[in-house]
Amino acid sequence: MKTLVEKSVLGQAWVLPDCIDFGNQKDFSDDLVKKILTARGITDDKDIEKFLSPTIKEYMPDPFVLHDMERAAHIISDAVMQNKKIAVYGDYDVDGITSTAIFVKFLQSLDVDVIWHVPMRDGDAVDELIKQGAQVLITVDCGISCVNEVEYAKNHGMTVVVTDHHSPDNTLPIADAVVNPKRTDDTSELNYLAGVGVAFLTLVAVNRELRNNLSDDKKRDLQSKINLMDYLDFVALGTICDTMSLVGLNRAFVSAGLKVLDARKNLGLRVLMDVAGVRHASVYVAGFVLGPRLNAAGRLDSAKPALDLLLTDNPLVARALAEKLDQMNKDRIDIQNVIMLGAVAQAEKCCNDGKCSLFVCGDNWHGGVMGIIAGRLKDKYNRPSCVATRIDGVINGSGRSVANVDLGRIIHEALACGIISEGGGHAAAAGFSLMADREQDFTEFLERSVAQQLGENPIVSRVVVDAEIDASGANMNLVSRLSVLAPFGQGNPEPELVLNGAVLQFATVMGNGAHLRGAVKTSMGTTVPFVGFNLVGTPVGDFLLDDANTNTTISMLGKLKDNEYNGRHTAQFMLEDIAVR
Repeated sequence: MKTLVEKSVLGQAWVLPDCIDFGNQKDFSDDLVKKILTARGITDDKDIEKFLSPTIKEYMPDPFVLHDMERAAHIISDAVMQNKKIAVYGDYDVDGITSTAIFVKFLQSLDVDVIWHVPMRDGDAVDELIKQGAQVLITVDCGISCVNEVEYAKNHGMTVVVTDHHSPDNTLPIADAVVNPKRTDDTSELNYLAGVGVAFLTLVAVNRELRNNLSDDKKRDLQSKINLMDYLDFVALGTICDTMSLVGLNRAFVSAGLKVLDARKNLGLRVLMDVAGVRHASVYVAGFVLGPRLNAAGRLDSAKPALDLLLTDNPLVARALAEKLDQMNKDRIDIQNVIMLGAVAQAEKCCNDGKCSLFVCGDNWHGGVMGIIAGRLKDKYNRPSCVATRIDGVINGSGRSVANVDLGRIIHEALACGIISEGGGHAAAAGFSLMADREQDFTEFLERSVAQQLGENPIVSRVVVDAEIDASGANMNLVSRLSVLAPFGQGNPEPELVLNGAVLQFATVMGNGAHLRGAVKTSMGTTVPFVGFNLVGTPVGDFLLDDANTNTTISMLGKLKDNEYNGRHTAQFMLEDIAVR
């Protein structure tokens, strides 16, 4: 790695992979995309072509490569053919409700008697499904850690199929089939899938079974009209919002799914896009516009309104639900902002004490925003962060981790040691519960475990840059050239650029006072506009807003975007950091 900046205004090091070095050219060779992919480990020409043109046909595996998939598909198809009552049991986040939605829609299309429940948090839910006469229980995006609940359902005569993607504990639930690519005995190499991805592959397998075995003429006719590709907007949404790596099959899911979302085929999503003022689908729209609104229901109360929105065919109902979710998201932001103040104060103390992990906890904090705040603290302090609420002697929380610390493993180890009473997750995110009198034990266990994983490699705030160029090269030609790498997201981040030779012209506060905008002049006399979100009050914002720094030459770190306004497209730089060199 070549060090471009040892310490930026935000205290970060900027480094460039050795295979990407154009010097400081104003116009660089056309192999920029290939060099970026090489730095990301994609070097073979066939792999590059496949990456740049992701299709479901190219990436779709045989679903039966997943362990227990054959058994699961057989159970579900038999239940359909025998007209059994089926219950779909989902999680409360976007991944969970989209997983539930595709299963419910599929079964409804076959005229199956299907009921559903979200979220999977209360112990009475299985009882309620049993009372409603459910004979088959299918879990989606959950169930792998619900050993007791699955046993309870089995003991009451239910056939249970678990589909999930979360890391399992040492003991699997005694379900009739457990489909999870993270099982230790699963060899599919699909452990990067979201819960909705696993659910979709299960539907592909079930659909194949039904095609081969359906004898009922009516159901056969109904099945022939099902197009699973129509569900890919849900699959893309769940994959993006669960921050799964956009590699392999996920990349194909998202690429195809965004096209379905852009076609506005689903009534609920179409109305939600209208309420949110969105015209076109993108990873940003899915993850930062639609996702928070759908998540708000489960965070503040029940995920039911969000699921109802995805399932409704009534325009009036869809409008009312979309507006309700929009308001719930605004309420969520207000609650989150209040709690964030207390969380930051505690986090600052942890950092001042020299800790390599963060654990913050407050009395009666709203549990629905713990994950969001944990993510914000992780980004702000570059440390694995756990945020929890203390209510009636019980602590419930969520954690988010940095790239080189497996938080899911830490939580599973804490569970095995008896420090926490419940917990699960994956490397980047986890949830947990413990008695309040074990808070100090957990805090010490977390710190010790993070330190052990880090070893002799302390967390360093370092940004890996994809290209260093002269600021005059930041134009629509470059935007177009880099767009072939989309869709961007976890595992395939949008190219991080450094623009050199930028002369600050002006900067001003915009929006709610947290953001700023401005412009720089390049060596060619052109102007590059920039926007910096949440930079007001930071060292970067302080520098740019100080009139004394006008006409100062700076280097800028960020991403180059296509800014469309009134049908006109211009290149706009999304500023993240600066360096004065």
